Amino acid sequence: MLSTQSAAVVKATLPVIGAAIGDITTVFYQRMFAAHPELERDLFNRGNQAQGEQQSALAGAIAMYATLLVAEDGRDPVEVLARIAHKHASLGITEDQYPIVHEHLFAAIVEVLGDAVTPEVASAWDEVYWHMAGALVTIEKRLYAETGVADGDVWRTLVLRRRLQESPDTVSFVIGTADRSALPVARPGQYVSVQATLPDGARQIRQYSITRSSEPSEWGISVKAVAAHDTGDGTIVPAGEVSNFLHHNLFEGDEIRVSAPFGDLVVEDSNRPLVLISAGIGVTPIIGILHYLSGTDSAREVLVLHADRSPARHAHRQELKELVAAMPTAFLHRWYEDLGVRPTRDVLRAGRVDLGAVEIPADAQIYLCGPLPFMESVRASLVEQDVSEADIYYEVFGPDKWLASA
Repeated sequence: MLSTQSAAVVKATLPVIGAAIGDITTVFYQRMFAAHPELERDLFNRGNQAQGEQQSALAGAIAMYATLLVAEDGRDPVEVLARIAHKHASLGITEDQYPIVHEHLFAAIVEVLGDAVTPEVASAWDEVYWHMAGALVTIEKRLYAETGVADGDVWRTLVLRRRLQESPDTVSFVIGTADRSALPVARPGQYVSVQATLPDGARQIRQYSITRSSEPSEWGISVKAVAAHDTGDGTIVPAGEVSNFLHHNLFEGDEIRVSAPFGDLVVEDSNRPLVLISAGIGVTPIIGILHYLSGTDSAREVLVLHADRSPARHAHRQELKELVAAMPTAFLHRWYEDLGVRPTRDVLRAGRVDLGAVEIPADAQIYLCGPLPFMESVRASLVEQDVSEADIYYEVFGPDKWLASA
């Protein structure tokens, strides 16, 4: 833990640092990318940087960690780092990169707060940083060891075996080793990182959930092409660089650089009921979990809830139905904003997910994946039904801006 003196200083200055942490992280990234442009080009997500999402996520993580670190009781601060450590491992982050972050983060703190950063304040927050960095390095080293690779050596070249159009904007890719040698075993719910070398030479990286591993030498992933769109408040989100590149350029026989599997949204073997709730492309880790349950002849009670814009836009729609139908103890509920008028033998619901229409099993473990507003709404509804927050797990596609409140 922090020294007594540093803990007192951090407690006293946390309101000031917390109020300015958004400005600090913005300046931090500007400084770091100016000194190391290769990091923005080849490691960080340029789209998230442009929208400010990565800055918000980092600010939330630092503020949450510092708050827990000096709290007299409550969660162990290291508990909030697992998700970040898995993401770092999937990118191949190594211990020698943390001093680079330290240099530019503290320069940003001084730039934003000026004379308020006394030597005493700087020393205390320096201790917070290295406490957090040390905890992350420890977790990441353990993840590398468990994966059987040297620190950061997570990348391999695979070959695209098959591609299939799952919906108008989603394509599934089956990737595997050229010599049919076995890949690392992926746990249900995990993801891999994919490197794409774009036309401007940048090597951008994105994460995609593993939907299935039908044989030891291959993984399945699905990629939704993100179109440019208006968020509703006048902000235009640009089209996804990597998703559209993969849609237009990755075909059978092509090579692709992929990481080992990581991710902490993992379903462990248990006899407890399981509730899987997703929206849109958030169905992909759910598909992976269902394949695992089906392949192990699980007898767990499984309730699957999925929301989408319409049946036509629901990626993996038929696969989801077949997986649930093949499990005697599994049940499926679906909601579509545009249900249409086509006849169907399924009992479907129009509109958005309504947990009041289903009975959540007692003592259930609940997994969420979908857009952040969707998950926030669902979690609030679950808590209103007296579901323990400790039994609610989630996956965020992108920077985890929910970390500070989860």
